Formats: sequence, C-alpha cells, structure tokens
Amino acid sequence: MHYKKNKLLQAFTLIELMVVILIVAILAAVAIPYYRGRVDTAKWSEGKALMGTIATAIRTYHADKGPTGLPPTEIVGNGLTSLGFTSSELTGSYFTSSDFSIDVINMDPLTFTITCTAGGDPDAPDSPNSWILDQD
Repeated sequence: MHYKKNKLLQAFTLIELMVVILIVAILAAVAIPYYRGRVDTAKWSEGKALMGTIATAIRTYHADKGPTGLPPTEIVGNGLTSLGFTSSELTGSYFTSSDFSIDVINMDPLTFTITCTAGGDPDAPDSPNSWILDQD
C-alpha cells in the first residue's frame, strides 16, 4: 500500500460555522412567533367548540320555551332560566365554565351573544383575550 505523507486536513473554518449558526438563529427568530400564534389558535378551538355547544343549548331552550318565554340568564345550574349545564361539562384543558357568559338580547327573533374570555389558567391562550359568538 502506498500512503501520502502530506495529506491535507479538511475541516470547517470558524467563519463557516458562524454563518451556519447565524442562519439557524434567523430561522428560529422567524419561526418561534409564528409557532406561538398557532398554539393560541389551537387553544381557542376548544373555546369555540364549547361556545358552539352553548349556542345549541340556547336554541334548544328557545324551541322549548317559545318566543314569549323568559330568556336564559345562566349557563350553569338548574334554575328556571338556566341552560342546565354542570361546571364539568364546560371544563376543558384551557377553559372552564366561568370563562363563558351569555346575553340573550331578544327571544323573538332569537338574538344572543356568547362571550368567552381567556381565564386565569396559566395555559390559557394569550391572544386574543376574548372571543364573541352571536346567533348568526
């Protein structure tokens, strides 16, 4: 076998390594805020789903009581003007029943708003602070 005596060593220079680190840092600076926004969007999907459940309950309440009935004023409970939910039925990973409020403005025609506010849970979404759903 024949070996070369003066074989050149090949390696990355310090400048090349610094350029690669700079590129990775720029990509991370762009990707992390985008990722954070996607996490909040995913968290709000839970709140929106629970708001849809409450909207269905309001429409069912309206069908049961009729356009001249008393409007619902409470989400949780078994009172005369309550939708009949229990606290655990509106508790998810990021929202609890106390994060939701309803305002039935009119029974004929049915007009209402449901507001969900990101509560005190440390895992609650940061942005936006609240979401509103109406009868439409």
